Amino acid sequence: MNILVCIKQVPDMAGHFEPNEAATWFDEAGHAWRMNEYDTFAVEEAVRLKEQLGGEAEVTVLSIGPARVVETIRKAIAMGCDEGVHIDDADAPERDPWQIASMIAGFAAGRGFDLVFTGMQSEDRSSAQVGVLIAERLGVPCVTGITAFGWRDGEITVEREIEGGRNCSIRLKSPALLTCQQGLNSPRYPNLPSIMKAKRKALTILTPEELGLEKPKTRSTKFRLHERKTAGVVLEGDVQMLAVQVREILETKTAVLGKGGAR
Repeated sequence: MNILVCIKQVPDMAGHFEPNEAATWFDEAGHAWRMNEYDTFAVEEAVRLKEQLGGEAEVTVLSIGPARVVETIRKAIAMGCDEGVHIDDADAPERDPWQIASMIAGFAAGRGFDLVFTGMQSEDRSSAQVGVLIAERLGVPCVTGITAFGWRDGEITVEREIEGGRNCSIRLKSPALLTCQQGLNSPRYPNLPSIMKAKRKALTILTPEELGLEKPKTRSTKFRLHERKTAGVVLEGDVQMLAVQVREILETKTAVLGKGGAR
């Protein structure tokens, strides 16, 4: 079995975010970087399947970005992936989902992957589009946001959450693409020997142009911080007192009563 896992390196979300000079994305200066949390579930599930199959599977991990993403690729290898692919692209952070999907599909096409695992979405851009776009471009079925996975004789069974707090099971055949979310598994921590071995692993390095990078369909503008809202006010007392307080607030804080409509 041939398995591909697509991962992304994201900034620590507890960091301080400021727009870059063009206000098209955030300034990367001073940020700490790690594997996108949703992608850790994808890596773990791929490695578990390899272990279930007793060595009959090979797991390739792929990431797009500047040189710093190599560290995240090596972490996935330390978790149990066999091969690492780095698409060296300094502009990746500002590329739209269509472009990212075009490069991944360009790599995967013709390589005979039976399964492709991705995270449900990235923690920084949160578009949740890359996985489904890859599936569309490869012409394979896709299930998003899976919370359980099973494999038997080439048939896949997954669970996913649907609206209203309900779950459903879906069966499909490989090849297929699955996007993973919290609840699917508990990602392992690589041990020291695995980390040291991963550091020595040779990676395949490719360029966007080799994989058929396409023009963007969308672009981000006006990156800005959320506007802070004023704190709420809790009113207490009987109904008459509350009515007086509300009227006072409306008269002093708004122009509602002055327009005559509320009286």
